[in-house]
Amino acid sequence: MTESSAATSDLAIPSARRTGTRAAETVARKQRILRAAVLMAREGGYDGVQMRDVAAHAEVALGTLYRHYASKDQLLLAVMLDQTETLRQRLEQHPVPGGSAAERVSEVLRRACRSLERERNVTGALVRAMFATEPEVAQIKADVHDEMKSIIATAIGDEEANLDAIVDVLGHVWLSTMAFWVGGVSPETTMNERLATAAHLLLR
Repeated sequence: MTESSAATSDLAIPSARRTGTRAAETVARKQRILRAAVLMAREGGYDGVQMRDVAAHAEVALGTLYRHYASKDQLLLAVMLDQTETLRQRLEQHPVPGGSAAERVSEVLRRACRSLERERNVTGALVRAMFATEPEVAQIKADVHDEMKSIIATAIGDEEANLDAIVDVLGHVWLSTMAFWVGGVSPETTMNERLATAAHLLLR
């Protein structure tokens, strides 16, 4: 190998490492941003999440924050997607045991509601963002809904002929029930009961 080619080879490895480092830094930055958004929502709900405050708490430039998330609603929906993905992964690691499809779905939704109830202000902010109509939130809203449907579909299994339709309806019931709970229309117990009732009606 010539001295020139050796030098080129030596430079290639640090370059690859820098690429990997940049990717890791981007992931870490996004996690700081999401954590900051949760903190702001926990303290002040939807209105308490201000992009400038999130950027300051996450220690990123405001312009960097907007490069990742074009609006507050998109940011909050990213939080919702992250939490829904985490729930799905936990359920995959610790699946609901046995029983009928309706019983499994009821238990999955009960676990989900229990997590949501612990953070009422945060949940309220996420649900409000879910009803945003700006074009930039359309894809991430679809991603959240897909994650919710995946959680329900896994609990149901493959024993239902109308699986897609049932999963879609239960996903919408789940979201609307959260909205009712956040708005104070139904207490926590009613939220669980409504979801269980919907599961049993659809999965006879």
